[in-house]
Amino acid sequence: MSDFLSAAGWGAARQEALAGDASARRYTRLFLDGQTAILMQDPEGDVALFTRLARHLCGMGLSAPRILAEDTANGLLLIEDLGDDLVARLAETPTAERDLYLLATDVLIDLHRHPAAPDLPIATPDHLAQQIDLAFIHYTQAPEALPRAIAAFHPLLEAHAQPAEVMVLRDYHAENILFLPDRSDTARAGLLDFQDALLGHRAYDLVSLVQDARRDVRADTAKACIAHYCTATGHAETPFRASLAVLGAQRNLRILGVFARLAATRGKPHYIDLIPRVWAHLQNDLAHPLLAPVKEVLDTALPAPSPDHLTRLKSPCPTP
Repeated sequence: MSDFLSAAGWGAARQEALAGDASARRYTRLFLDGQTAILMQDPEGDVALFTRLARHLCGMGLSAPRILAEDTANGLLLIEDLGDDLVARLAETPTAERDLYLLATDVLIDLHRHPAAPDLPIATPDHLAQQIDLAFIHYTQAPEALPRAIAAFHPLLEAHAQPAEVMVLRDYHAENILFLPDRSDTARAGLLDFQDALLGHRAYDLVSLVQDARRDVRADTAKACIAHYCTATGHAETPFRASLAVLGAQRNLRILGVFARLAATRGKPHYIDLIPRVWAHLQNDLAHPLLAPVKEVLDTALPAPSPDHLTRLKSPCPTP
């Protein structure tokens, strides 16, 4: 790392560790001669992919971090510092939330007007259906119910999660979006997390935005974002809402398993505290009539997040 920073001209910079995310990535803010940059260390990921996707997004006028230096062999990147003004922190009033979330929706509208980055993994119905396995392995130990859940999900994903035609950023929520007021149009939204991008359905990132695992989004804000997207793209709202419900159920079911796994294997029990909100999103999605076959399976296979169950999910946590 020292050699990398020295070669990039940042060897003498003061370093300040930043809060990490659910991955093994580590972030450090560097200060040098009145300038700042971010050192990203990703020992388990593919920083070459991050670099390629960042440049793709910047090329269409969106605000991904510029790549200042890279050492892909050692998982090191020096990237532009987009600041600390997360949408999650700024959306404190109903008006601020609505304005910021509509900006985030405009980013998706803009993103979906451009060709996706080449060679992305494709979110096929098979891929999406299989991803719910984590809920049956980590949130509850009921692997025998997984085949029935997949069988119930698969035809819905075939009908409502296709075509896979746009670049899906995948973890598109308020703690991964920065507000950049000095920029214009959709470049005012800084994008932080896109290295797990897929080629998928255009509803996926919108449901990720409005069904946030980490904060409550006002119902009128979510409604405004969905209506704005449909109006701007010419999609009828009723079938689009069906896609939102199907993909929302798939996503929230997967998140239940991801959060439980983070507690059990990464020593991150605080993710368990987010599960009741994710469960509420899941129940909201399952209320859509289309999802009745899935709801029938899940009602018997998945326990509600009672205090006792949440405590059990925290109990196997190793020391961080």
